[in-house]
Amino acid sequence: MRISDTIEIEDWELTESFHRSSGPGGQHVNKVSSAVELRFEAERSPNLPPAVKSRLKRLAGRRWTKDGAVIITAESHRSQLMNRENAREKLVELIKKALEVPKRRIKTRPTLGSKRRRLEGKKQRGEVKKLRGKVED
Repeated sequence: MRISDTIEIEDWELTESFHRSSGPGGQHVNKVSSAVELRFEAERSPNLPPAVKSRLKRLAGRRWTKDGAVIITAESHRSQLMNRENAREKLVELIKKALEVPKRRIKTRPTLGSKRRRLEGKKQRGEVKKLRGKVED
């Protein structure tokens, strides 16, 4: 399965298992295993660089297992074939998102003018609140 020009996932890295889908569907849903659980062995994958693996782990969240696999489930369609394609698309999107290197944040300081404006606004707000007190004769 091709992700980008440099990354391609081998067949041994993917495992599919099928189970019955939840939700509406009448008797059909009770007898057909159309839901797909796609397991990608990300930690053992030789094609993913370490930086991409760490970003993938952060993006996957709860879908990342202790042994370093990403588990993606798809059960939105009634067809097993469509669910398989949907799960693979989700995996490709997740890996493509992990391939993007985030821009480094450049630390900046607030300008002197912005500090003065903020303090002036706080002072005015305090005056408004001070006027809400009890009225004395």
